[in-house]
Amino acid sequence: MSTRETAGTMLTEDDAARICAAAETSCPHLFDLYTRLHSAPELSCQEVMTSRLIADELETSGFRVTRDVGGHGVVAVLENGRGPTVMVRADLDGLPIEEKTGLPYASRARATLPGKGEVGVMHACGHDIHMTVLVGTARLLHSLRDRWRGTLVLVGQPAEEIGAGARAMINDGLFTRFPRPHCALALHVSPSLAAGTVGIREGLFWAGCVSLELLIRGVGGHGSRPHETKDPIVMAAETILLLQTIVSREMDPVEPAVLTVGSIHGGTKGNIIPEEVLLQVNYRYFSPETDRRLRAAVERTARGVAVAAGLPDDRMPVVSEQYTGVPVRNEPELSRRISSAFRAVLGRKNVLRVERSTFSDDFSLFGSIEPEIPLCYFLLGTAPFSRAGARERGVPGIHNPCFAPLPEPTITSGVKAMCAAALEALLGSTHPTEKP
Repeated sequence: MSTRETAGTMLTEDDAARICAAAETSCPHLFDLYTRLHSAPELSCQEVMTSRLIADELETSGFRVTRDVGGHGVVAVLENGRGPTVMVRADLDGLPIEEKTGLPYASRARATLPGKGEVGVMHACGHDIHMTVLVGTARLLHSLRDRWRGTLVLVGQPAEEIGAGARAMINDGLFTRFPRPHCALALHVSPSLAAGTVGIREGLFWAGCVSLELLIRGVGGHGSRPHETKDPIVMAAETILLLQTIVSREMDPVEPAVLTVGSIHGGTKGNIIPEEVLLQVNYRYFSPETDRRLRAAVERTARGVAVAAGLPDDRMPVVSEQYTGVPVRNEPELSRRISSAFRAVLGRKNVLRVERSTFSDDFSLFGSIEPEIPLCYFLLGTAPFSRAGARERGVPGIHNPCFAPLPEPTITSGVKAMCAAALEALLGSTHPTEKP
């Protein structure tokens, strides 16, 4: 077997062959793990069994495991001599969605969502795939210890869906209690890409995200005498419609931005005008200036509607922040090297350059801690058709109750790609023995 370096990457042909062979061999066990994870999802901050299962799997794979970091977070460390430290992250939580895929391993889980009551729970964002790939990567890189030197830090992150898990793990000492990485890697499933492919780009990739709660306050009363009230239902409706003009009429048309009102709760009965209505607002941005303008416009619009309705100062709307996340930015040189490593294990035609997206992920926070940690974040195709075919045939997207990733070749390709990325980062560091 030739060991010459593959063009553009530190991986050799022998490395690529070993990764591919081991990934194919591990498929049956990983599929079993995937179905277990898929059928038993847990909500953000409730990932007790999921965390335990991933911790056990990583421990069995030969890593030193610490549990309950930043909530239900898992940190697994494998030290293999002097060299760079590379972090790989997967997220643990599911979504409050009742699954409708009809799969034999479909989730029937239910849980209590704070403030909302009992809900169905589903891995509608592919975190079950992410965790399965993390475990497969752990096993393969442990078996390849003769090929690299350094330290691997594998992270099972809770509460990604509410934008809280990365910050909680950092605050609980992720970069002080454990080796601080020279770079961090993560992937996310994409039903816009065919299973067996990956998508990557250099630089700005995914958007920053802000979620706000907007409490519209009024003066309640009987539905038959609206003139004696200040109706928050009407004010909420007016606010929602006006919020939709912020992006179309206040933002530069060439600067991407998205604003969505995803939840509205208010009232108990048709003939009662309530005291208040709660809106949940989410917006996405790529630049700090757009972030500032969107936030100011949301607050100004809500207050303007209240003033127009004649509300006194003590009944003005209350805006509270649920969570924020900065844009995901891939370090260019690291991403170029990892793209070459992907081509070595997946083939050139299966490695695609993708465009920016208004999705968001709090993985970005791991790179924003001073001194900054270089990130590489990539997409893992899950669709049973070509990229164009997926759109034409209406393959359900993420956060949809019918989202059903094609397990194979998705899992095997994910393990190949993440192993290649991590090994490239371990082999290609220009300062392999220095602290970052």
